[in-house]
Amino acid sequence: MSKFKKEKRGQTMKKRLSLMIRRNILRVPYMLLRMILFAENDKVSVEKKFDLIREIGERGCKSGNVNIHGYGVENFPKESGYIMYPNHQGLFDVMGLVYLKPAPFGVIIKKETEDIYLLRKLIHLMGGMFMDRNDVKQGLTVINAVADEVKNGRNFLIFPEGTRSKNGNKLGDFKGGSFKAATKAKCPIVPIAIIDSYLPFDISSTKSVDVQIHILPPINYEEYKGMKTAEIADMVKERIEKVIAENENNFSNQELKNA
Repeated sequence: MSKFKKEKRGQTMKKRLSLMIRRNILRVPYMLLRMILFAENDKVSVEKKFDLIREIGERGCKSGNVNIHGYGVENFPKESGYIMYPNHQGLFDVMGLVYLKPAPFGVIIKKETEDIYLLRKLIHLMGGMFMDRNDVKQGLTVINAVADEVKNGRNFLIFPEGTRSKNGNKLGDFKGGSFKAATKAKCPIVPIAIIDSYLPFDISSTKSVDVQIHILPPINYEEYKGMKTAEIADMVKERIEKVIAENENNFSNQELKNA
């Protein structure tokens, strides 16, 4: 991405982010303090930490004029110990998913973002991990750690594209390596189709915008057992693409897309 495009995206993101902060100006310092304290305190329960994350997500969506439309929430496995694999459109993806109030989950995110203090605290609060995409050994360590935690009943979210799509609702390549954690844990894979999640922070507007999140039926281990990770990646991508194609035009976001 060119320097100009990065600066333009930063400017558009600031508009809606500023709106969120202004509408919660009295709550922001308190919520940030709680987030920092909770992230550093192992005595605070996972559920209590995630309640704070849910509160941040809910307030962010409502105050930012973002309407989250969740479908298939009943497809979340009843028992924890699964990995969610959504397409990746930007910083709003996790906030939108949290708005649906799923069971607590950790996020795997690229190591380059670890230098952002508040983001680092948020990932720690969620029990997430940072992965260095240029360090194979470190990446394998993270994959093994995720697999072990999933076996012990934790849930995780991994973006199989590795980075955000630069083409709206068009998906990038799904990397087979991102599914190694699932094959090691022998856990359910939960595909998630995210539609128009790039709009809140990528358009120069604070007008109301609709974001769709479709939770697809889980793929149990028996269904993908014996498949290569590249084949699993193609299967998950195909299912997500199908849902996006069927639902992309459900809401009138076209005016904002053309802005």
